[in-house]
Amino acid sequence: MPDPLNAPPVGPEVDPTPRALPGRVPIRGQYVVLEPLHRRHAAELWLAAKAGDPAADASWTYLSYGPFPSAKALATFVADIAANHDPMAWAIRPVSTGLASGWITLMDIQPRNAAIEIGNIWFSPVLQRTRAATEAMFLLLRMAADDLGYRRLQWKCDALNAPSRRAAERLGFTYEGTLRADRVVKGRQRSSAYFSIVEDEWALRRQAMQAWLDPANFEQNGNALRGLGDIRAALEAS
Repeated sequence: MPDPLNAPPVGPEVDPTPRALPGRVPIRGQYVVLEPLHRRHAAELWLAAKAGDPAADASWTYLSYGPFPSAKALATFVADIAANHDPMAWAIRPVSTGLASGWITLMDIQPRNAAIEIGNIWFSPVLQRTRAATEAMFLLLRMAADDLGYRRLQWKCDALNAPSRRAAERLGFTYEGTLRADRVVKGRQRSSAYFSIVEDEWALRRQAMQAWLDPANFEQNGNALRGLGDIRAALEAS
């Protein structure tokens, strides 16, 4: 008969019920509307991409696609990714401009493991470092964790992608480690850095993001009164 005192360690029991797949539905926030990506978004996305502009072209550096040589090439790509269920993509339409100016996806969807990744994110220059960009990420994280019950929220990026690493840490993801030379992207070797938010961390991360996105946190010129990291640190200390 097995001796329970000498039993090997195992993880905690969890609800093994497979989580539902994300729905291809619009998601509305205060500053942004996420619309299921469709070929009809391509014209606006092409304008946002500003092909040939060095700053805009740099936004594609760490993605496995782009920049696109023509509006037709971008439209073909959009139509292709829009037909997938994993990754499942949304166009990002900031309320301030009314124009689709990026996309974001849920991917590596594992219903039986209750694990899901937010990734394949493209923010055009006009979208970068805006409230709309932060809220776009928050809306999908909230959908995955609160509406669908996923226990692990994952973020991965090229280990050399400093802006993406900073974004993950700003949102409260924990760095887990780097898989060295794990893939080839655009003919170059890549190592991938992994980050996560797990179930017992989510409530505080959600509270911090909601507090940062609160209109009361912004001056009339649009500057935030408190940074997201400062808000989270204060919540952790309370």
